[in-house]
Amino acid sequence: MLRSPLVDLLTGPHGVDRYTELVDPTWTTDARARVVDVRRATPRSVTLLLAPNDAFAGHRAGQHLNLTVEIDGRRHTRCYSPAGAEGSRLIELTIGCHEGGLVSNHLYRQAHPGMVVGLSEASGEFVMPDPRPKRILFVAGGSGITPVMSMLRTLQAEGFDGEIAFIHYARTPAEACYREELAATGVRVLHGYTRSPGGELTGHFGSEHLQTAMAEPDAVYVCGPPALVDAVRAQCANVASESFVPLPFVVPDAPSGGRISFRDSGIDATDDGRPLLDQAEDAGLNPTSGCRMGICHSCTRRKHRGAVRNLTTGAVSIADEEDVQICVSVPVGDVDIAL
Repeated sequence: MLRSPLVDLLTGPHGVDRYTELVDPTWTTDARARVVDVRRATPRSVTLLLAPNDAFAGHRAGQHLNLTVEIDGRRHTRCYSPAGAEGSRLIELTIGCHEGGLVSNHLYRQAHPGMVVGLSEASGEFVMPDPRPKRILFVAGGSGITPVMSMLRTLQAEGFDGEIAFIHYARTPAEACYREELAATGVRVLHGYTRSPGGELTGHFGSEHLQTAMAEPDAVYVCGPPALVDAVRAQCANVASESFVPLPFVVPDAPSGGRISFRDSGIDATDDGRPLLDQAEDAGLNPTSGCRMGICHSCTRRKHRGAVRNLTTGAVSIADEEDVQICVSVPVGDVDIAL
């Protein structure tokens, strides 16, 4: 009914969605979900169990999605990876709280059953192949455990008969997400704690940790801070990786002072050296964004003119009429952007 052209015509100009969502916010052709359970199992994370509407098409183990939440009347979008197995009816998100993290800290404090959030379709290439490798090593740091937890749960649901080892690094045992569940899986699980004793591993990932977990795995899946991903890649072959921790950005001592023209809004601003997304928000604009670290591409906008530097690659782009990710692009001189 929601997709009927006749119904859409009769309910114009807004469309049927604007009326059905008054009855139930999830009655819409946009992907949305209702929070059905909230767990705060660690001091620095919150786990949300979401019931999506029929517009959400599901996810593959390891993929991520954008979650949109309203805070003080303004919508904010962030990128998270579901922790549930492929085909799960509900979406499970475990969200780590970070200092200064607006959305993560809001959800930790305010998320409650009945809350409705927006969703994007799942995406990403951090997935397992078919057929599955026979000897698999999972490595995760902090809340980077969620996509590899989804992979592990998927393999177990499939009745996987190969060999699995799982390494998880956390600050303390109390902050080790899914610790009890992992202990009950029958998988070889090793914990390393960076600010507490008691783990099976000491220090950072290296050859010793690899040999203790699984020598010569067929495939390695790692998600966590860039330093962890780099360490695993230095020791292992056949590595698939994902990192959701942005590289730190320091505002330059001498920003270009160029002019930023937000063409669609008729707003001009003076460049202060920060990414275009941050400067657009300070100018009163509300562009769509997700991960804010150059992963999800939801903030991509057309740069009509000017040069920008990509913070993740260091590359400077000077071509006119090209698409750029405004969350990781800083102006180099005058820039004209479609916002």
